[in-house]
Amino acid sequence: MNKMLRRHVLKGIGGTTVALPFLEGLAPRSAKAAGELIPPFAIFFRQANGVACAQDTDLGAEPERFWPSAEGALTAETVAGRALEELASHLDRLLVVGGVNMQDFNYADGHARGALQLLTARGPTVEGVGGDSEAAGESIDHRIGRELNADGRDSLFLFAGMDGWLGGPCLSYRDAGQRRAAIRDPRQGYMGMMGIDEAQFGSLVARQQSVNDTVRGQMQKLMGRPQLSAADKQRLDLHFSSIRELENSLSCNFTNEQMMLLDGMSPGYESDDGDAVLEAIRAHMHVAALAVACGYTRSVAIQVSSGNDGSTRYRNLDSGELMENYHFLSHRRASHDNEGALIENGDLLHHYVDRQFAQTFSYLLDRLAEYDLPDGSNLLDCGVSVWCNDNGSGPAHSSRNVPFVIAGSAAGFLRQGTYLTLPDEINHARMLNTIGSAAGLRLTDGSNIDDFGDPSLPRSPLAELLA
Repeated sequence: MNKMLRRHVLKGIGGTTVALPFLEGLAPRSAKAAGELIPPFAIFFRQANGVACAQDTDLGAEPERFWPSAEGALTAETVAGRALEELASHLDRLLVVGGVNMQDFNYADGHARGALQLLTARGPTVEGVGGDSEAAGESIDHRIGRELNADGRDSLFLFAGMDGWLGGPCLSYRDAGQRRAAIRDPRQGYMGMMGIDEAQFGSLVARQQSVNDTVRGQMQKLMGRPQLSAADKQRLDLHFSSIRELENSLSCNFTNEQMMLLDGMSPGYESDDGDAVLEAIRAHMHVAALAVACGYTRSVAIQVSSGNDGSTRYRNLDSGELMENYHFLSHRRASHDNEGALIENGDLLHHYVDRQFAQTFSYLLDRLAEYDLPDGSNLLDCGVSVWCNDNGSGPAHSSRNVPFVIAGSAAGFLRQGTYLTLPDEINHARMLNTIGSAAGLRLTDGSNIDDFGDPSLPRSPLAELLA
């Protein structure tokens, strides 16, 4: 029993397991604030190839279709006509940050430099080798998991799409040159978290049964144990109440409807059809929301397709047809370089891809917001969810003005509802130290971290982003 309480797990019928909410920190509904109920977390959602924004190219001037029309408060007017318009229902919880600049490390390729540096703030282990590159350090998602997850459990790294260039999953690193494998099938992410296998998952879906149904008896027996303190029983009663309420609040597994939804959304995790890929990504987002809700992890990284997303064909929002592959669109040419035939309205088509990524990010925020907390807030408020990009823009695949769109304040740590542009400096590592601090990373003296990324880079948290 002591071991079970320490690991916060109940074991049910057929070997299923259910993680319990925070026994050491979860109190009666009226007694705790959201930031104490759910510790801060970070979810990273990565897009490749930059965004369709105002720029001068060798093909002429392109209009602004991404960044808000004015700094300051985010409003329906300032995002009208921009990709961020797709996030209109969450503007009051967004922090849109312009002027994030990466170091121009010698990766010999803009995609390798952007993708491998994005969460590591590190240069290559070997310079000048392009697609054969590896980052020279740990990624921030992994550090958050390593330092803050229970028992040092790995953070979740989720992937959907084709491998292609840079070897598929390329964002998350354990250490220099030690790239992490990703979970590709969203069902595998859920099954791994719950400790069930494919047969058990299929059985639960077929019977339209929740994993919670298999541990109700265990939960009731646990509530009757004399070793539990009154506070522990109150905490468990809160969780048990959430089970009776169809697991709508602070639950640690899916309802039968959610299980069936996950099963239906998962198959497109290996595809070059953008609709199928983003559907699988949305399934991953269900798993990510559940994972941070129940304390399984404090960190999730979600990657869409390969290093340059060079095989996925997203949908034309006007015609409804699948477009050329995304990397071609980002170059505005029918090639993976600057030599192919021009793609008519290539910048507009790139903008359509941006909108679909914004819609998918909004889907994640909606899922987090569904987890209501006793103080009237929701899970989205407790952590930070980050829509980030490898590059600033196509076709140049610039390392300057790389988009970071942050949702959630991490219980008041970050500003919200605003768009700001940072001073012109190399500040990407500072951004990652800020996000890591928001997620709960601290130095030994208790201060916010300023030690992540290449030691030659400025690494202090960005005061402009703090509440």
